[in-house]
Amino acid sequence: MKKRMRKLAGLMGVTVLTVAMMTGCGNSGDVTTSDTKEETDVETASETEKAGQTDDETEASDDETKQTALSDEEIIRTAAADGTVGNWGLGNEYEILALLAKYDLPTDYLSQDFTMDGFDDDSISLASAMTYNELGLVQNDYDGGYGYGDSIGIIDMNDQGVAMLEDNIFCKGEFAKENPETVKAFLYASLKGWEYAMENPAEAAEICYEYGSSVSAEHQAYMADEVAKLVNTDMSGNTVTDIGNMDDAAMQQTLDIAKKYVSLDDANASEKLQAMTLDDIRDSSYIDAAKSSDGTFTVEKPEVSIQLKWLPDAQFMGYYVALDKGYYEEVGLTVNIVAGGGDIAETTAVNNGTVDFGVTWVSNLASANAGGMDLLEVAQVFQRSGLVLVYKPENFN
Repeated sequence: MKKRMRKLAGLMGVTVLTVAMMTGCGNSGDVTTSDTKEETDVETASETEKAGQTDDETEASDDETKQTALSDEEIIRTAAADGTVGNWGLGNEYEILALLAKYDLPTDYLSQDFTMDGFDDDSISLASAMTYNELGLVQNDYDGGYGYGDSIGIIDMNDQGVAMLEDNIFCKGEFAKENPETVKAFLYASLKGWEYAMENPAEAAEICYEYGSSVSAEHQAYMADEVAKLVNTDMSGNTVTDIGNMDDAAMQQTLDIAKKYVSLDDANASEKLQAMTLDDIRDSSYIDAAKSSDGTFTVEKPEVSIQLKWLPDAQFMGYYVALDKGYYEEVGLTVNIVAGGGDIAETTAVNNGTVDFGVTWVSNLASANAGGMDLLEVAQVFQRSGLVLVYKPENFN
């Protein structure tokens, strides 16, 4: 990705207020000498107080004014009116559509590419970013970064009440029924990998980098810290200690938004999606059994594979840690991790038996099942949405 650094604007100068003195005579509206002196004293006191501020205090005050100039709703409305809300599509757009609809705005958005160049050049004033990926590139100045630091504004889908759950672990329903011990063993080792990664994000980032990450080591470290927040924090900001838990409320919110905004070409599939319940897409018995296990399993299939949703990086650090630390071997499994982003989607790969497990989003799994697949979520790794909208406050003043 081409590195593009923002040219920071200079500090605005302090505007000096000038008091015009009015003189006159012969009527009750005249300004008296006493009145003029009182006003002058007030102005002098104000200027003296301002002059007493340090440069840092003045700058902080200016920055605070910029940040609070408009509310999130006003910023969303302004960007929507200008037609400058951006998103990648490809299943990432549902939260954006729900956000715009929340404020009774047209559900139109600009097609955003997989860089943040549109944000940088101001062609997209409200740009989509994942907290663990694009947001880091916008804020940081390492290789590939844009270097905006904390000068940007952020609108969080979780805070807006339109968040959807992302990365989970799933397999084919038939596979789970025929290989229950294998599923439990895989979950047991994977969760152990996630637990270690959460406690040691820096090491987890290094492991992912060594396994062929396509991003820099610095960005990988940033990603690991941010991914950890998605695993141990729910949509309301509460701490989650039960890794992989399927929270009914969060899953239902995700399914409800999917029903409203996912568009399926086949009429039967659309009808099936509308009638879908959580029990049609998930089964918590496998992860419950894995968590209560002592780590001993009689696996039916000792060699299994998992396809990621994207390329190798810290978004999937739990699986790489489990592989690197030998956790899969400990439960009797040989695991092959397959990178995503290729010609075959993870849902299709699992459904046709190319791989045994996959990482996908709840909305993708629901859509796939509505289209006739037999997929089953067995663990929910991410507990909140990683999608935010970023903007430059100065563009909304």
